[in-house]
Amino acid sequence: MSKFFKQFVPVLALVSALSACGKKDEPVAQAPAAAPAAKVYLVGVESAYAPFSAENEQKNVVGFDIDVMKALAQKIGIEVKFVPTPFEGFFNFLAQGDRDLLISAITITDERKQTVDFSEPYFEASQLIAVADSNTKVQKFDDLKTLKVGVQSATTGDEVVQNLLGKNSANIKRLDSTPLALKELETGGVDAVVADDAVVKNYITNNPSSKLRTVSDAGFPKEYYGIAVRKGNTELLNKVNKGMADLKADGTFDKISAQYFGAKK
Repeated sequence: MSKFFKQFVPVLALVSALSACGKKDEPVAQAPAAAPAAKVYLVGVESAYAPFSAENEQKNVVGFDIDVMKALAQKIGIEVKFVPTPFEGFFNFLAQGDRDLLISAITITDERKQTVDFSEPYFEASQLIAVADSNTKVQKFDDLKTLKVGVQSATTGDEVVQNLLGKNSANIKRLDSTPLALKELETGGVDAVVADDAVVKNYITNNPSSKLRTVSDAGFPKEYYGIAVRKGNTELLNKVNKGMADLKADGTFDKISAQYFGAKK
């Protein structure tokens, strides 16, 4: 190796090293961050409360309340999933965080307001008495005082019958759903049933062989249904109220209502 080459090699190495030190690192391409999945709001619904919410043959929950909630969700921009939930214990599911919303002809009461927050009312209802066609003695609510009465457990029908017969009366027969209570009436297990008017009427209309008739009583107070959210969830409650107001303003609510209850007169 020549003397010149021996001297040149260290210089070449130094130049290469300096060149490497001065070269900027090429940025490494980063994969775009995945967008967070949109929250799906779990909506507790009763699955045997037609025409408001009930399972069809495909095991999907359908009804007036379901259609209203779907329209409401679209209006306020949220995704919802309907989860069949037993009405007894309905509000516990919400309080524990297992549900985000509840809808199923839920009457707004002062007692329930202590544990959940309600939307503005969206439906007016009242209690209605059902008896057998052959029973001509029952003409008003007081006529049930000495009879065996079927109710759906934990409903306002249960409460009004308790007020008449006594909370622990042996003449109150509590069942898991209003249709079961009405079926019990058909078979003679009870003398009468007290439940929400629209549900009783829907059952009798769709079961003409039941041979039941209805008895109204002016003493039954008006009831108002609301959508329930977890206590203190003001943000969601405000969205629900705004969305419902918009549904009523643009006619969507009336269109849904007409499908189930006929057009307003």
